Amino acid sequence: MSFSEHLLSYWSYPHVQANILICLNLLGALVLGLVVGYERSYHGRAAGMRTYGLVSMVSAGLVLMSGYPEFWYGTQFVNAGYHADPTRTIQGIVTGIGFLCAGVIIKENFSISGLTTAASIWTVAAVGMMVGIGFYVAAIFLVLGSVSCMTVVAKIEARLPARPAVAVMLRFKPDFTPDIEAIKKSVSQRGYLLATGSISISQQQGRVEWHFVVLAADRALGATLPNLANQLQALSGVEDFYLSHARN
Repeated sequence: MSFSEHLLSYWSYPHVQANILICLNLLGALVLGLVVGYERSYHGRAAGMRTYGLVSMVSAGLVLMSGYPEFWYGTQFVNAGYHADPTRTIQGIVTGIGFLCAGVIIKENFSISGLTTAASIWTVAAVGMMVGIGFYVAAIFLVLGSVSCMTVVAKIEARLPARPAVAVMLRFKPDFTPDIEAIKKSVSQRGYLLATGSISISQQQGRVEWHFVVLAADRALGATLPNLANQLQALSGVEDFYLSHARN
């Protein structure tokens, strides 16, 4: 095969047709990824439209690439009888997305944030793969279901009975011995129960630190963080404190 013939093999009609189809699939995967990414971006999450759009589009591109082995390297695989296995590509995508999802999960004391964002990145990778293999309707349904889960379901969850948790750190004055019963009584006055199984104790420079979680008896009965902070600040021997919602 001459150089000109080899060059033209990349631009044969079937080859160009396959490239156009791949580009349209990539565009569709990008748009669907941007839809999910906008929901995360709107709520101020670290991973926004660009991350989701790229994950979806690249996932679709990798699956599409493995679906057209007859056009690889200027149709050289046609005569070789080579057959690609898209399932291996999908397996590699799932593994790689796992590392990306781990990067958005943050653990701070008793709070874990980023789980929903990690799950949605995993979802949008599946959306891209579904577009890549031609399941367009299913991919659109998955996007609509994901966005609904992160918006509508979140509102429903907020209305259902629940017991919100608050992570507490109390640092006591030097040589002061805390009284767990006094702490239990103090938080109970604000509608919270101390989860004794969550208590961890440390000591630095003569000061004892207690880390624990308190659970609201009911969503409506639990005091706000400022009111709970005022209650804990009034405890005997407390020098410093830190409160945050124990989210996960």
